This record gives sequence, structure tokens and C-alpha cells, in this order.
Amino acid sequence: PGPTSRPPWAVDPSFAERYAPDKTSTVVSKHSQPAMPTPMQNRSSIVQAAQQAPEGPGRTPLCYKCNKVIRGRYLVALGHYYHPEEFTCCQCRKVLDEGGFFEEKGSIFCPKCYDTRYAPSCAKCKKKITGEVMHALKMTWHVQCFTCNACKTPIRNRAFYMEEGQPYCERDYEKMFGTKCRGCDFKIDAGDRFLEALGFSWHDTCFVCAICQTNLEGKTFYSKKDKPLCKSHAFSHV
Repeated sequence: PGPTSRPPWAVDPSFAERYAPDKTSTVVSKHSQPAMPTPMQNRSSIVQAAQQAPEGPGRTPLCYKCNKVIRGRYLVALGHYYHPEEFTCCQCRKVLDEGGFFEEKGSIFCPKCYDTRYAPSCAKCKKKITGEVMHALKMTWHVQCFTCNACKTPIRNRAFYMEEGQPYCERDYEKMFGTKCRGCDFKIDAGDRFLEALGFSWHDTCFVCAICQTNLEGKTFYSKKDKPLCKSHAFSHV
């Protein structure tokens, strides 16, 4: 017989390697640990509030900032006393007698200045993240920036798949990239053993002779009408 009628393993030197029985998928990367948003109050620095000390007897306090005696109203923060007007942000000098503040390496910041200086940048839009922080793929994101590449819905704390560097929610990934077995027509899940033959993907247990159902994994096989056949049924009608 001429070369055109010879089986593929006889004319293709790489056939055995491409259709090896232990061939597995490496294109699917499912993140079993969902990406989790970090609330604003859970950042590494301490979010604190300056409070007015209760009235009561005791020695007259000294202001930690100016080292002068405080007569009248004063604040207590980080274990020190302050004149209310002198407890300020080290950047913008805004008085911090109300609301919260951040302490970083001994310096005191209002929330806005702290975010400008220390807040992480979003991997997508490159802007500072001043609200919830999404941690995924060893990077930080705005919650609204880490979205499914297909439906654009924020992924938040759901599992997701990566395809060509883009995240996809489970539903859209299965719809767009899910691989079905040619033999049983069921999905080939990540981690399933499968092989590729005749231009299709097969579960290792589904790659059988179309007539006698003999498993053909790792064995010589023929094909007719895109169906695999064992040597005994190579010339049978299918």
C-alpha cells in the first residue's frame, strides 16, 4: 500500500508522544481558594480614634506635641495627651479630634493621607485602593476591577478559572472553554485523566473500540468515520 493508506503511527514520528496514555491537561488553572476582599478596617496599620479623657482628679496633663500644660479640654491617643488643636495629620495638618486616624511608624495620618501614601495600587486601573481590597493572583485589586472577562461581574469571593491570563467565573468558563469527552459527551474536569486522538478529547476510559468496546489507551488503533477501532475490527462497518 502507498504512504497515504498507512496508519498515522507509522508516518508520524511524534504520534506516540502526542497520544501517550499518561498525557494530561495543563491549560486549566482553577483557583480552589477564592479571592477574598479585605475590608478597609482590616489593614495592617491600626485604625484608632482619639478620645477625650474622662473628667476627674489627677495631675495636670502635658501635651505630647508642645510639652506644655493642658488647661481645659484635651485628647488621649496612643497613650499620650494632646491639645485638641495639636493632634493633627502629619501630612495635611488636619485636626483629628473627631473620627479615626492611622498610625504608621510613629507618624499619625488622617484616612485620606494614609490612603494616598500607603494604600496599595490596583493591578488593573493602577489607582490607589481606598475601600475594600481584593487579593487575587498575588496582586491587589479594586473589588469592581477584578471581574469575569466575559460577563464583567465582580468575582469577589467566588472560585474562578484563568484562560490566557484572564479570569473567568465558573459559569462562563464552562460555557466558553469546557472540554467534552468525544466518547461519553460529558465534561472533562480539571484533574481527569484524558487523551487526545482523532482530533478530539477522550476520558481515558472512554477511548474504546466502537464495536467491541475494548479499551484502546496506549494500544494500536484504526479509525473510520472519526471512530476508533481495534486491530480486529479495523475493516468492520461502523
